[in-house]
Amino acid sequence: MKNSKQLVMILAAARVASIRGFSSSSSSNVPASSILRRSSSSFFRLFSSSTDTTTTKDGAAVVANGSRLSRGDLSLDIRTVTNELDIITSHLKSRRASEETIEAARRVAEIQSQRVALIKERDGHLNKRKEASARVGQIMRQRGQNQGDDGEDDDSELLEKAKEESTKATELADEAEAKLSELESEQNTMIAGIPNLLDDRVPDGEDESQNDVVSTWGSPDDLPRELEWDDSFVPKWHDDVALNVGGYLAEEAVRMSGSRFVALSGDVARLERALGMYFLDRHTEGGYTEVSVPYIVSRQALEGTSQLPKFQEDLFAITPQSHTCNGQDAFLIPTAEVPVTNLHAGGDPLEESDLPLKYVAYTPCFRAEAGSYGRDTKGLIRTHQFNKVELVKITTPETSDAEHEQLTEDAENCLRALKLPYRKVRLCSGDVGFAARHCYDLEVWLPGAQEYREISSCSNTGDFQARRMALRYRPAPVKKETNNNEDNNKKNKKKKAKKPKPVFCHTINGSGLAVGRTLVAILENYQKPDGTIVIPEVLRPYMGGREVISPPSSK
Repeated sequence: MKNSKQLVMILAAARVASIRGFSSSSSSNVPASSILRRSSSSFFRLFSSSTDTTTTKDGAAVVANGSRLSRGDLSLDIRTVTNELDIITSHLKSRRASEETIEAARRVAEIQSQRVALIKERDGHLNKRKEASARVGQIMRQRGQNQGDDGEDDDSELLEKAKEESTKATELADEAEAKLSELESEQNTMIAGIPNLLDDRVPDGEDESQNDVVSTWGSPDDLPRELEWDDSFVPKWHDDVALNVGGYLAEEAVRMSGSRFVALSGDVARLERALGMYFLDRHTEGGYTEVSVPYIVSRQALEGTSQLPKFQEDLFAITPQSHTCNGQDAFLIPTAEVPVTNLHAGGDPLEESDLPLKYVAYTPCFRAEAGSYGRDTKGLIRTHQFNKVELVKITTPETSDAEHEQLTEDAENCLRALKLPYRKVRLCSGDVGFAARHCYDLEVWLPGAQEYREISSCSNTGDFQARRMALRYRPAPVKKETNNNEDNNKKNKKKKAKKPKPVFCHTINGSGLAVGRTLVAILENYQKPDGTIVIPEVLRPYMGGREVISPPSSK
C-alpha cells in the first residue's frame, strides 16, 4: 500500500514536471527531462529491491543486492556524498560499516551546505570591502584635486566611515574564511574515513563466509595421488614439514625479534628465494616492468593508497628521531602496492598512450596485525614480516575491468604452474577491502590445515586511490572529421585543437603471489610420507636442478 502511494506521487510529480517543462512561463531552470529522470530513478529504486542489478535506458540508478543502490558511474568525492547521500549510505550499510562512519558521510553532506553559505557570506564581506575601499580612494583623489581648498573637514567624516566599513568588512571576511578553513579540514578528515563505493557485481554479505566461489582449479586429491600418499598418511602442517628438513628456526627468531617472526635456513630458505625469483621472471616475461622501491614511505604516500588514516594501528611507524620522509611521519611498507602506486603520484599527468602501466615488485612487507591478536599464531600464515611479489596496474577507466581480470589471471597462472589447487572467490560487501570497489581472492588448498587460505587478493580500486594521490592522465585528442569545403578547411587550420583535460586514472593491485604463503602451500602439498619434499618442476632451475629436499639424516 505504501509503495502504491509513493508510485502515484512519483508519477504525478513527473506529469507536473513535464507540463511545466514545456511552459514558457515556468520559473524553474530545471529541464523537465531531468526531473523525469529523477522520478524514474526513484521508481526503479523503490520497486527493484528483489532483482539483480540493472540499469534503465536513461542511466537511472537501481537497487542491487537487496538494498544497495547501484553506483552507476559515480566516484567517491565530496560532491557525490552531498548529492547522492542515499547511494553512499546504502553502500556503507552493505559494507556493514559502523554507525560512526555512516554519520561521517551525513556530516560531510551537512558541512557542504554550510560551506556554500560561508562562501557567500565571505564573498559578500569582500564585496563590501571593495566598495568601501573604492570610496576611500575616490575621496582621496578628490582631495588631491581640491588641494588648498577648505573642504577637507567636510569629507573627513565620510572618509573615516569608509575606512571603518572597509576594516570591518575585512575582519568579517577573515572570520568567515577561518570558519570555512575549519569546516573544510573537518570535511576532509571525515571523507578520508569513508570506504570506496562498491561495484554492482559485489554480492551482499556479512563476512568471508558469504563470499561467492567463482571457480576452482585442480583437486586436493591430485598431488597426493601423484606423490603416493596412502590412506594412513596424515599430512603435517607446514612448520612441522620445514622443521623436519632442518629449515625452520622459529624459537631463534622469537628470541631476538619477538612473536610473529620466523627465520628459515638451508633448502627451505633457498626455496623461498626461488619462489620470488620465479614469480618475478614470469611476470616480467608477461609484460610487467620490474621496479625496486623504498621500504620506507611517508604518511602522504599511505594516505594516497588509503592505508591511512584508517589502519594506522596495523603499520610499523619509525620514530621521527630516526627518520622522517621530507618532514612527514615515516612507516615501513605494509605492501609494495604503496610505493609502486605512488611512483606517479602528484606529478605531471600521464598520457593515455602510455597506459596501462604494469609494474611488478618483490619486497618484504611489515604489518603489526593489531586486529588479529590470537589468530594464526602457528607457523608462517600471519607474521609481522613476509615477502611478497606485488602486481600494480595504472589504467584508464575504460580498460579498468578488463585489466583487473587479466591481473587476476596472471596471479592464477602462477598457482597453475605450481600445480597447487585453488579457488577464486569474489569478496562480498562485508569482506571487501576499504579501497576496493571489486576484489577477487585466490585461496590455495592446505592439506595440513585441511582448508583453503588466501594467497592473493586482487583489487580494482577504480579512481579511489588516484583521487587521493592526484594521479591523472590526459586522454588522447579526438580527431574531428574534416570537411571537404575549402573555406571550412582554412578555418580549421587556423584553430588549434584543444588538449583534453586530465582525468583520474584507475589503479589495480594484487599479489602475484604472497611468497610466504606459497611456501606454506608447497610444504604442505608436496610433502611425502618419508619426510621429503618434492620441488615443483618450474622451481627446479632455481634450486640447482634438484628435485627433492630431504631431512638432514637422509642426505
